[in-house]
Amino acid sequence: MTAARSLTALFTGVVVLSSAVLPSEAVKVAPPRQITFHTWTSNADFLAGAHSGTTVTDGSLTFGQATGSTSYVDPFGDGTAKSYDQASWVSPQVSTGFGVTELIASWNATTPPGTWVEVSMAAKTNLGATTKWYVLGRWAGGDDTAAGDIHRTSVPSQGDTNGRVAVDTFVAAKDRWMDRWQLKVTLYRLTGSTQAPLVRSVGAVSSRLPADAKVAVSPLGGAEGVVLDVPPYSQETHIGHYPQWDNGGEAWCSATSTAMVLDYYGAGPTADETDWVGDEPDPQVDHSARNVFDYAYDGAGNWPFNTAYAGSRGVDGFVTRLRSLTEAEQFIKAGIPLVASLSFKKGDLPGAGYGTNGHLMVIVGFAPNGDVVVNDPASHLIASNDQVRTTYDRAAFENAWVPHSGGLVYVIHPAGTPLPPHEPQANW
Repeated sequence: MTAARSLTALFTGVVVLSSAVLPSEAVKVAPPRQITFHTWTSNADFLAGAHSGTTVTDGSLTFGQATGSTSYVDPFGDGTAKSYDQASWVSPQVSTGFGVTELIASWNATTPPGTWVEVSMAAKTNLGATTKWYVLGRWAGGDDTAAGDIHRTSVPSQGDTNGRVAVDTFVAAKDRWMDRWQLKVTLYRLTGSTQAPLVRSVGAVSSRLPADAKVAVSPLGGAEGVVLDVPPYSQETHIGHYPQWDNGGEAWCSATSTAMVLDYYGAGPTADETDWVGDEPDPQVDHSARNVFDYAYDGAGNWPFNTAYAGSRGVDGFVTRLRSLTEAEQFIKAGIPLVASLSFKKGDLPGAGYGTNGHLMVIVGFAPNGDVVVNDPASHLIASNDQVRTTYDRAAFENAWVPHSGGLVYVIHPAGTPLPPHEPQANW
């Protein structure tokens, strides 16, 4: 499965993408791609929202006083209902200045045993209706169900006349769009427990994208010849691993890509943490798949679950969309690799040797001529880490990425690391 923020000053967690980010010549070769990213990640940000039993501590959202309890039957558990105390926070409304048709939330949270978080979205539509709260994810970092952890899950079958949730993405119904939107974070802990989840950031990328079948190659962005030392891992070496987490191989492109970026920062799991894997190559990939797995989607490709897993390991992660490789180059110059979501027919990405309805790989740099250097976990469909690092034609890569996933990327970086510099009215 699949799956934005661009270049400007950071205004209390607001990031607005606009065509002003790209040089004027880039605007001529691509239709406008309307994207905003807005995040709440500080005391001031969280205090601006509406609290119902939540409080803010050291820039994070957590339990203050529970406002009630709920009985939850884990749909992937043993059928036993457990009682959880709850508290919630509702963000201010966000007005983007354009009619939003898609939204993807992401978050960074710590969930001790017996705790979990739910992230939801509601909006005001162009017809003046206020939508219901659509659940965009139920997240627990652990999977110790005996201790009260839930099976992390997206929530299917939420569609109505205003829109639907496609795994991790809210999609507006035909002839509908959102004038304003807001997020709700609900915190849960076993009734009577003193443990509490801690949410240090929550945000969403909202977008209205053209239905372009092809984009022109973007201008070079200054990262030509820069290649980051991201370790290469092949998903193919994990074929047949752990059927309960989708059996490895092609199903683990997202988990493998996330594992590569975590190890680049030295934030991957330790040998003790991966001891459960046994004598397998690159056990951090298996560990990643287990910890990002979405039990409703039945796969490891839920976008915000991948960035939330990264966020649980001491770095920051979020899901966003970019409009071009010109923008992607700014991250590489800042030392930040990007996990990108692509799809393409066999032959459309020369050198790949395969086609895919949805695949993730890591942009690690750019060749001197601007072609894209990647760690492709499915490269050559060969079970060898030596084959993972490869270079793809810039135009072919851009057309497998931007029109198909809307330029979706995971941005994973150490907390406090500056994101690329940006211009007014652009994106972070």
